[in-house]
Amino acid sequence: MKCEKFKILENKKIAKDVFLLTLRGNTDEIKNPGQFVNISISSFYLRRPISICDFEKDTLKLIYKVVGEGTLTLSQKKPEHYLDILLPLGNGFDIDKTTKNTVLIGGGVGVPPLINLAKNMIKIEKKPKVVIGFNTKDEIFAVDMFENLGIHPIISTVDGSYGVHGFVTDALKSIDYDYLCTCGPEPMLKALSNLDVDGQFSFEARMACGFGGCMGCSHETKSGYKRICKEGPILFKEEIKW
Repeated sequence: MKCEKFKILENKKIAKDVFLLTLRGNTDEIKNPGQFVNISISSFYLRRPISICDFEKDTLKLIYKVVGEGTLTLSQKKPEHYLDILLPLGNGFDIDKTTKNTVLIGGGVGVPPLINLAKNMIKIEKKPKVVIGFNTKDEIFAVDMFENLGIHPIISTVDGSYGVHGFVTDALKSIDYDYLCTCGPEPMLKALSNLDVDGQFSFEARMACGFGGCMGCSHETKSGYKRICKEGPILFKEEIKW
């Protein structure tokens, strides 16, 4: 984990309350898809944890949703401004455990880390299927990012305004798969845990420190409590207790 200064290249709105933040800085320490960063926002005591969407040698892409005063302030930051960022945090997905018939499932702001995961799976000839879910058409984002990888995601909306009417579990009925990697709200993860396939589950959680010092983001597993920011955010299906 390092504290680095990143310069904002772009901070643009891509869907309802959702922004794509493109930064320039040192990404050498990032090792696995599914890791996250913790951003310091001026005038706020606690940093904001945000999943890594994608990265190159000196470019970092983050997608975040405005849900409070902190992320609202972040959305107002302009190009050329610098951000103080802790990275990389968390364990990330274990690509070696995926199969050639894996499906990636994202819900809302759980979609971004799946983009870099898909990119890395393609590199090792494990091109995945993708299912992404949103509440309504206005909230849909990142479809073009998957399409740029040659993947056409199946989209579900709870209100039926676009794609499959319902949840990601409804959209999954149209495809075959034998393994899953997923990120999204806990009710979605819990529903997916009932499916008869193994997989890796990336949890969203409120965090204070982001690196395991405060125990505030712990989740119960069969081997005891694990910190989502440190031993997670990815947990394996077989170890999770609901």
